[in-house]
Amino acid sequence: MDNLSLVLYICFFVPMLLSLFVLEKKARLIVGYIIVGTTVCLFVSEVNGILYNMIDRSLLYYCTTISPATEELVKALPVLYLAIFFTDNRRTLIQISFAVGLGFAIMENCIILVQNIDSITITWAVIRGIGAGLMHSVCTMAVGIGISFVKKKRKLFYCGTVALLMMAITYHAIYNTIVMSDYKYFGFILPLATYIPILIVLTRDKKRARK
Repeated sequence: MDNLSLVLYICFFVPMLLSLFVLEKKARLIVGYIIVGTTVCLFVSEVNGILYNMIDRSLLYYCTTISPATEELVKALPVLYLAIFFTDNRRTLIQISFAVGLGFAIMENCIILVQNIDSITITWAVIRGIGAGLMHSVCTMAVGIGISFVKKKRKLFYCGTVALLMMAITYHAIYNTIVMSDYKYFGFILPLATYIPILIVLTRDKKRARK
């Protein structure tokens, strides 16, 4: 593990952990799962490093076939755990799953930052923040939204969960393929184009719930 990545994780983890003792229950849950997301990212980065060396294929091959699967599967585990043992509330699962993806994206961006510190620009930061930040959050949130539906129908839970994971993995692989091609600047458009309709639907649902 890169020492700088671990240092960044600790700098992020410690104040976020301390904030849990001050925040209210709902906020504490969200922040807690952001922490989970960063921890998951640190773990997956190690797994990806090991698998990449074992497979001995190009970075393009690995990032478009293997890493989307490892990352989406591990990101989904905290959401599945919450859904199976605690709640199937749609709003809660959406918020939690988005928080996991957000925490993962923050840590991943930090890791890439320290690995490429000499070539990083403000433009990179903006594109990476919107692109990867939303991509990870949207993928995990889609799984959370789906689980909130299939959890209530036992016969659909297992096959539905697998289908949701496959969807997230495919979306992630498509994003990675675009950003590693000559059209990389279009990469940040895909998550944004997905995020906006979801945000519109969620906002509409909130307004209906208030009426």
